[in-house]
Amino acid sequence: MDAAPTVVTQDLTRRFGELSAVEDVNLRVAPGQFFGFLGPNGAGKSTTIKMLTGLLAPTSGRIEILGLDLERNPVEVKRQIGVVPEGMALFGRLTGSEFLNFAGRMYGLDRETAAKRAAELLDFMQLADQPKKLVTDYSHGMQKKLAMAAAVIHGPKVLFLDEPFEGVDAIAAGTLKSMLQGMIARGATIFLTSHVLEIVERLCSHVAIIHQGRLVAQGSLEELRVGVEAQTTASSGDGAAPTGEKMTLEQIFLHTVGGSRQAEQELSWLG
Repeated sequence: MDAAPTVVTQDLTRRFGELSAVEDVNLRVAPGQFFGFLGPNGAGKSTTIKMLTGLLAPTSGRIEILGLDLERNPVEVKRQIGVVPEGMALFGRLTGSEFLNFAGRMYGLDRETAAKRAAELLDFMQLADQPKKLVTDYSHGMQKKLAMAAAVIHGPKVLFLDEPFEGVDAIAAGTLKSMLQGMIARGATIFLTSHVLEIVERLCSHVAIIHQGRLVAQGSLEELRVGVEAQTTASSGDGAAPTGEKMTLEQIFLHTVGGSRQAEQELSWLG
């Protein structure tokens, strides 16, 4: 018997006046999945994550996290999840240690446990060498690592990441990937948005694609690949991989959202 899904949405919708940013989205994420949530700019990715994490109320629809209705049990859900939002929302006038200790205490850790985990995370993230440095003086990549550390200090069962690798160098990205893969190995569920499709393809087992606010594909990478290849078998291209080669996630994505047709357009003055 399959385990109950970790994340479920039913007809999830968010409107801003006349604009429908997210429309009737039905997601299903199984326990232990590394789930990639993809879409072009403005497709509704960040709006969806904000709703899933309780930062933004849906206009209509239902969200269930770890078997709990988010609207009815917001605090209980938030105790069990970690979030790295698009803007990170760090307190710049604290040191890294002070910020992580604060985050740990807010999640209900006792003082000793919060301090121990904060020290371990700073060391793991290679942020421990300047203990008096304020967060506002951190580089963008350092702030990303600190935001990630704050999101996992309490050992969340579900981790939501909005563009975690944006502006992060290769060394820092490697550190973050190692930590995330370790969490998956221990049974956590990770919900990731990223524009770097090569990273998503390398890390994620399942993917959903949102376009103009609507979900247009969902499944394992192999299921999406088979579906797109079947559609392109009789065509002369449209993003299809050469015969005998597997389609990449980029090719699948471009075919699904129509990006391959846009790429064929040319600008006359750029000869």
